[in-house]
Amino acid sequence: MVVDNGSSDHSAQVARDAGARVVFVDGGGIPAASAAGYDAASYDVIARLDADCLPGPAWLERVAAAFAAHPDAVAVTGGAHFIDGPKRLRQPLAAFYLGAYFGTVYLALAHIPLFGSNFALRRDAWESVSGAVHRGDAFVHDDMDLSLHLGPERRIRYVRGLGMGISMRPLFDASGFATRIRRGFHSLTIHWPHEFPWLRWARRLRR
Repeated sequence: MVVDNGSSDHSAQVARDAGARVVFVDGGGIPAASAAGYDAASYDVIARLDADCLPGPAWLERVAAAFAAHPDAVAVTGGAHFIDGPKRLRQPLAAFYLGAYFGTVYLALAHIPLFGSNFALRRDAWESVSGAVHRGDAFVHDDMDLSLHLGPERRIRYVRGLGMGISMRPLFDASGFATRIRRGFHSLTIHWPHEFPWLRWARRLRR
């Protein structure tokens, strides 16, 4: 399935020609588009990646294996590697970029966050939070918002080997990178004070 959120090129037609089901969403940004895609999903597991991602040929098989290995998990997520940019910088910058994301957001959420370019969740887990996520707020990081609503009562698993190729583009756009940081803080603070980090950690310990 492909969600078209107001594209101005021939992406929707290319997707249809390739056999994909295209869901149209008029405005609302990424949160609205993601939510519409999850709503329209008809299978038990929803796998998510971005338009500029390059999954390995066995990505879906690894997702299925991860859920089979972790029946307690409502979602699984993994890391990524850069597929463009200076070759010598790809590995260290990917480690920095993803390490900073997973490390800081883990502390704020009290559990592993979803990485928007590489995750899958059970459809019944989505249905349990679909009415609560901030799908109408275009400035929200939809993966971080979804992570907040799923945990810490439910379990999200980080799975090694669930790799994904992503673009280094965000690191070379200073303005865009700063916007990502602001969106991250916004995604956290709209849930406060009820979701202050220490309250979430207390709930996790009780679990």
